[in-house]
Amino acid sequence: MRGRSVPAAAEAAERWMRAQGWTPLPFQRETWAAIAAGESGLLHASTGAGKTYAVWLGLLQRHAGRAAAEEQRQMGPRVLWITPLRALAADTAASLQAPLAALAPHWRLAVRTGDTPSPERAAQARRWPHAMVTTPESLSLLLARADAPQCLAGVAAVVVDEWHELLGNKRGVQVQLALARLRRWCPGLQVWGLSATLANLDEAAAALLGPARAATARVLRAGVDKVVTVDTLLPARVERFSWAGHLGASMVPAVAAALDGCRSALVFTNTRSQTEWWYQALLQARPDWAGAIALHHGSLDPAVRTWVEQGVKSARLRVVVCTASLDLGVDFAPVERVLHIGSPKAVARLVQRAGRSGHAPGQQSRVTLVPTHALELLEAAAARDALQAGRIEARPSPQAPLDVLVQHVVTVALGGGFVPQALLAEVRDTHAYATLSDEDWRWCLDFVRHGGPSLQTYPEYRRVGPDADGVWRVPDARFARRHRLNIGTIVADAQLEVRFLNGARLGTVEEAFIARLQPGERFAFAGRTLELVRLRDLTAWVRDARGAPPRVPRWQGGQLPLSGTLAEAMLQRLARAEQGDHEGPEMTALAPLLALQARWSRLPTPGRLLAEVWHDREGCHLFLYPFAGRDVHLGLAHWLAWRVAQEAPRTFSMAVNDIGLTLLCVEPIDWAAGLAAWLRAPPQEVLETELLASLNAAELAQRRFREIARVAGLIAQGHPGERRSQRQWQASAALFWDVFQRYDPHNRLLQQARAEVLAQVLDVQRLHATLQRMAVQTLYVAAPPHPTPLAFALLVERWRERLSSETLAQRLQRWVARLDRAADAPTRPRRRAAPMAGADA
Repeated sequence: MRGRSVPAAAEAAERWMRAQGWTPLPFQRETWAAIAAGESGLLHASTGAGKTYAVWLGLLQRHAGRAAAEEQRQMGPRVLWITPLRALAADTAASLQAPLAALAPHWRLAVRTGDTPSPERAAQARRWPHAMVTTPESLSLLLARADAPQCLAGVAAVVVDEWHELLGNKRGVQVQLALARLRRWCPGLQVWGLSATLANLDEAAAALLGPARAATARVLRAGVDKVVTVDTLLPARVERFSWAGHLGASMVPAVAAALDGCRSALVFTNTRSQTEWWYQALLQARPDWAGAIALHHGSLDPAVRTWVEQGVKSARLRVVVCTASLDLGVDFAPVERVLHIGSPKAVARLVQRAGRSGHAPGQQSRVTLVPTHALELLEAAAARDALQAGRIEARPSPQAPLDVLVQHVVTVALGGGFVPQALLAEVRDTHAYATLSDEDWRWCLDFVRHGGPSLQTYPEYRRVGPDADGVWRVPDARFARRHRLNIGTIVADAQLEVRFLNGARLGTVEEAFIARLQPGERFAFAGRTLELVRLRDLTAWVRDARGAPPRVPRWQGGQLPLSGTLAEAMLQRLARAEQGDHEGPEMTALAPLLALQARWSRLPTPGRLLAEVWHDREGCHLFLYPFAGRDVHLGLAHWLAWRVAQEAPRTFSMAVNDIGLTLLCVEPIDWAAGLAAWLRAPPQEVLETELLASLNAAELAQRRFREIARVAGLIAQGHPGERRSQRQWQASAALFWDVFQRYDPHNRLLQQARAEVLAQVLDVQRLHATLQRMAVQTLYVAAPPHPTPLAFALLVERWRERLSSETLAQRLQRWVARLDRAADAPTRPRRRAAPMAGADA
């Protein structure tokens, strides 16, 4: 290495850290040594432990001391720092900039994301910075430049921040492909990943570095235990019959009181809709907080988000209500406390959000859970148990999604072109495509060359082809512009801009919500009550309105399924409760509900699968409690109903939540006699076939196909000078679906849509594992005299979907009063269904 020697550079790094009042930690020095030796790897450390400077200072020591003559020959950036969120880019850049004056005064640092203005991007291309903070999508755009091989040939290192956030989705696959391309151009490329909440570290490292380097990858653990305190804001009274959202509004005064003594706090929610609602509710509870409370989510305008982030850092804002848009990476040192509305549904998500407080080495993080229904007290106690035991969810990488590969092939064709056999070797050098078949590769080439057998007569699908030298390129400039505008794997429903009549931009909402509003109607957005004036040119023009808003926008993807790790911890807590162990304030508060559940039925436990059968005027109800999460229960409910209907034609209605499912049939069913056989697990391939036969698989797959078709470049969310509405986008996807179904039934994208429905929408692998687990449990079929507390939560889920002259609130009020009277009546003997083989007496 030219320039300063490694020891001298390390001494400079240590001096800089000590000047900030920090002492380098052992894992930071270990990381510096690994980087100095030219190694690549994955650094796993808790939030706020010092991962950023462990890797960044190591890279500066190794790469910032080049000779001046070599600096003058620089064509492009030396270091790329990939962050999953645009909101993190500015904050990350500020952290990386801090040591440059002392350690690399000649280095320039820049940010390049979707929010970077065009003039600034053009200026960067004229004189590339030494280091660049970017996103997966912006990195792919760099790869699509005609001069990409020249401007990126000098990249010496890539850092993928928050790798745990990217690993388990298609954006992570996009990063894997981009890194494979850079490795081809940049021999000796160093790649480092940063993660905070992962259980499968070896797989994560292999996905980051590729199978050829997995054996030599360095997986470093910080060895710094982060103390995370998890407590719960208990409601004044825990009802024995509760349901999702039941406690939400009643907890507002308690949340406001908990925040009264905080100088700076974050209030996390799981959805953007909840964020809007809680912001309005807290402001109504504390009008004097006006100007000191704000909200933050991904649909707000970037300028608004930046203003909020700066307000938190400067402690100008006292409370920020936010979504996952603030649970990654951003360094908010002033934050004293984190509250979480509802259950985080996963231990890793809880740890990530807790780490926004005490965001510094050696500091303690604290998160307070705010239950929105009684059973979330059980989730809170279970989450703390799992956290104390160190049980964190694994995140596997998707395997060989062809839509992402097709997009990447076009990107590479734009970025200098490719020779198919060489690109295939490069693609197989990734974890996601290591076993890609020759047949699938040939299909991808045919698809980008002429659209496959059903589209080959249409010139607009001839996107890529070989030139006279056998190098595959994009021959049409129109295709090039369209592709660059639509690079990425994030697919959402069509978004409409929200603007004031004076042109000021507030952000975006989904078209599906705003299209239901009439001019003059009010809705809440960006912390304001707005009145819709008109819809024009895919823009919702609004003005400020007075009064409480009757509507809050809803965005898709709001329901987070319960993780298997948290579900298992919940069952273990119930088993302890059955033995009289109600340790902890949450279980103490929940004791009356659990006592009534045990009195009328039983408690589910790791060894007991509980089913309840209850009859009323509507018919025969089955309640089943596998504790496998909403997604698994949806598939299980359809599959079980289909199996029962094979013996005799029957019609079912159903509902699911995270702990169980309910089936209602007008005809009586002897569940006690037949349930064990109906739940017997077939081989997974048989289960997949039966599952697809049991529900409207074509509709689910067609919805999935819309996203796949967009990623693969069949349809575009926008063309140069044009924006497309959701209706146009869906119509285009439906047309391709019909054409492929009729003329190309073996189209790989159709197959991928069905596979993703099984793997991601219905989680068939976890469903199969759940059936196998249920097979070794003792099945207990109870016949309670009334809907039990666990059953009541499922009944409410079914009632939500029904139309009635009586409101849901009225019906719930009437039912709760009736069940409370029954619960307070003298104890009756428990009734249960007829005994069955293996029943728990």
